[in-house]
Amino acid sequence: MTLTADQLLAAHKANVETLFSLTAKAFEGVEKLVELNVTASRAALADAANHTQAILSVKDAQELVALHASMLQPLAEKTAAYSRHLYDIASGTSAEFGKAAESKVAEAHQAFTGMVDNAARNAPAGSETAVAVLKSAVSAANNAFESVQKAVKQATDAAEANFNAVSATAVNAAKSSAATTAAAARKR
Repeated sequence: MTLTADQLLAAHKANVETLFSLTAKAFEGVEKLVELNVTASRAALADAANHTQAILSVKDAQELVALHASMLQPLAEKTAAYSRHLYDIASGTSAEFGKAAESKVAEAHQAFTGMVDNAARNAPAGSETAVAVLKSAVSAANNAFESVQKAVKQATDAAEANFNAVSATAVNAAKSSAATTAAAARKR
């Protein structure tokens, strides 16, 4: 199968469009990340100012311990929320790149299948076995690719579930620790 100049130009144009589309998606991800970090920095600065004011108004050690204990849970929750947003940005951007890759692979597979079919139609008499073997190899490669895609999807889902479980455990541990510390400070 010989490609014409128009076909080559169309393929090149499609590749350039894909490149610019992916570049735009990457910039969107970076913009979201910068926005998240600016928001988190503002919140951290405000929290630090509030905490400093609260420390300056503490009258005794027991009150100081209670103050620090009261900060553990919100800090853990904010850290978990920040991590979740970061994960969402990364996984969203990655999904966009994955969709583009899948699309290009599907196009390549379709073009290759067309080329094999064209070769099969134009094959000399007696080459039916070789054509059948080639078609079987293409089918096996396609099945392997689909299996890999399914495995990646399952691994991604498992990683997300583990991330959510670890975040929830960390927040719950901080709540428990804060409650224990606050109770101990009250007993003094």
